[in-house]
Amino acid sequence: MIRKRNSVHARQKRHRRIRARLSGSESRPRLAVFRSSKFTYAQVIDDTSGRTIVSASSREAEVLADESVHGKGAAASVVGRLVAERAVAAGVMRVVFDRGGYLYHGRVQQL
Repeated sequence: MIRKRNSVHARQKRHRRIRARLSGSESRPRLAVFRSSKFTYAQVIDDTSGRTIVSASSREAEVLADESVHGKGAAASVVGRLVAERAVAAGVMRVVFDRGGYLYHGRVQQL
């Protein structure tokens, strides 16, 4: 139990350190990633106005209904494609990637 708490605490420290240097603007919003044990979530956020422009998650019906999704990594790829399509439709062409303190590996990289 202590090991799990330490790893969560270490990720939160990394996330705070990253966020101190990273901010999304109206012209280049932040793509924030959250990864739970079962699902993957992504948001495109304008930090100057504090507004979420678009979001997508692996809990959505579109992802769950996709027959090509077998596992969490494939679901993360579909979430990445969904958030990209929605961002382009909202007029966002460039983002700043916020990995949320997670390693750029596995589901975060596939997204």
